[in-house]
Amino acid sequence: MPALKESPVHGDTDGARLPVLRLLEQRPDMSQRELSEALGISLGKTHYVLHALLDKGLVKARNFRRSGNKLAYAYVLTPNGMREKLVLTRAFLSRKEGEFEQLRHTIAALKSELANQES
Repeated sequence: MPALKESPVHGDTDGARLPVLRLLEQRPDMSQRELSEALGISLGKTHYVLHALLDKGLVKARNFRRSGNKLAYAYVLTPNGMREKLVLTRAFLSRKEGEFEQLRHTIAALKSELANQES
């Protein structure tokens, strides 16, 4: 599973919700440590975000047994979790599209400026 690095989540607990929901939808059996490594955030922050999602009813923890007879959890998105993921995805796309347009205009202005200076 490749890490989801398109959205920096360092220092942004709200910004970590979408990447966590996306990963858990794909791999509900991920441990907190695996989530932490895939997202590039601390284990403590991963624990905090995951428990916030559990408290809000967006994710449900289910017990299952892994190899080695260790008790573990599967983190399953609830229907509310799926809706929240859609809302967060739409907001993320809207924000990134706005940033893209702004960047596109800045690039065009800089190219024009360079062309004028070279003439």
